[in-house]
Amino acid sequence: MNVKKLSPAQWLFTIYLAAAALSSVLLYLPFSHQPGVEIRYLDALFTAVSAISVTGLTVVNTADTFSPIGIFFLMLMFQFGGVGFMTLGTFLWIATGQRIGIQRRQMIMLDQNRLDLAGLVRLIRDILFLSLAIELLGALILGTYFYFSYSYGVEAFLYGLFSSISAFTNAGFDIFGNSLGNFADDYLVQMVHMFLMIAGAIGFPVLVETKEWYTSTNRHNFRFSLYTKITVSTYFLLLFLGTVALWFLESQHFYADKSGTEAFFYSLFNSATSRSTGLSTMDIQDYSLPSQLFLSLLMFIGASPSSVGGGVRTTTLAVVVLAIYGYARGNRHIRVFRRQLLDEDIRKASVVFATGVLLVALAIGAVAITQPHHSLMNIIFEVTSAFGTCGLSMGLTPDLSTAGKISIMVLMFMGRIGILVLLFLLRKQTPPETYHFPRERVIIG
Repeated sequence: MNVKKLSPAQWLFTIYLAAAALSSVLLYLPFSHQPGVEIRYLDALFTAVSAISVTGLTVVNTADTFSPIGIFFLMLMFQFGGVGFMTLGTFLWIATGQRIGIQRRQMIMLDQNRLDLAGLVRLIRDILFLSLAIELLGALILGTYFYFSYSYGVEAFLYGLFSSISAFTNAGFDIFGNSLGNFADDYLVQMVHMFLMIAGAIGFPVLVETKEWYTSTNRHNFRFSLYTKITVSTYFLLLFLGTVALWFLESQHFYADKSGTEAFFYSLFNSATSRSTGLSTMDIQDYSLPSQLFLSLLMFIGASPSSVGGGVRTTTLAVVVLAIYGYARGNRHIRVFRRQLLDEDIRKASVVFATGVLLVALAIGAVAITQPHHSLMNIIFEVTSAFGTCGLSMGLTPDLSTAGKISIMVLMFMGRIGILVLLFLLRKQTPPETYHFPRERVIIG
């Protein structure tokens, strides 16, 4: 294989694959484990893929399995997978005085799902600065709070740092042993985690534009991009609808003996975490079947483009819904926020959404074959969690067979690099068309 002929998509795929392989070796080495603990290489590989893809599904207990060195490796993997290789790589290139050439810029554009090459280096600087600033703020708040409110001692600041990075990158790992179950009644811890989760999942361009608006001398005339308007509106609408739907669906079930405050925070937290993070304050198996199915839908949708999350993404859903509504109304063009969407973007959203449905359907079939003794709902939940790089689980992950683990690993990896990059892997340079075939209509629907 001639590496010089690799496309940007092929480079990204290769880099993330190599990162997962290297990470698995690091997690497999004895010094990454607690004394007396040994794990199989397949389990180390599964954990590495989950960490690089910032998913959070695990086949081993993180707190009981990994040593402080292993925990440190995991945090590095979260950063690599969440913020992105190209963000960290660009920072190193700039720090060492290297030139950011056209191929590197194309890789940055693809990794961050950007539409053009303009201003990419500045964007990367802003992303890295904002990410580290938010993670540091979260670590200080959580570490200080853990130190004074819980009996963690000096380790409180390690817990705070790990929790902050895990939440912001939407990795969903924990070192408490039961996710955030210890903090089911601690709403301050939950609110800080929700802030970090939303900041990571809302999309890096949104954070950058918010910073530019805040530092602008003329905020009144500042114009947010159409992307920011659509993704923020869609994200918070789904967050609201998710909270209301879970509250309604569980009012006569899990929430029957809960206070209004408890029901609200369970609903809000699960609506937020199901979008890409996977941290939990309860056992999801305690929810009723309709709620589990609804959470699977939220995980399939996932976070925003150019964020740390996976799924088909918020703008994809928004454009598909707008296109369906516009077609039903007989509109020739799709308009939103006093702007008209490009036909290319509508076609791209349709392809991404359809490909996501196909991948999830195939994965459900594959896992169902390898795990015949588990319920279909458990399999659907696990598969959508992997695809959305979420990490919520109903207990299926530790029981996965070798074939099941491989299927979930492939899906987590696909969820991290994104559907568009997967499709771009199939592209090749083709000469311009010199002729066209006659057009003919086909029956649709």
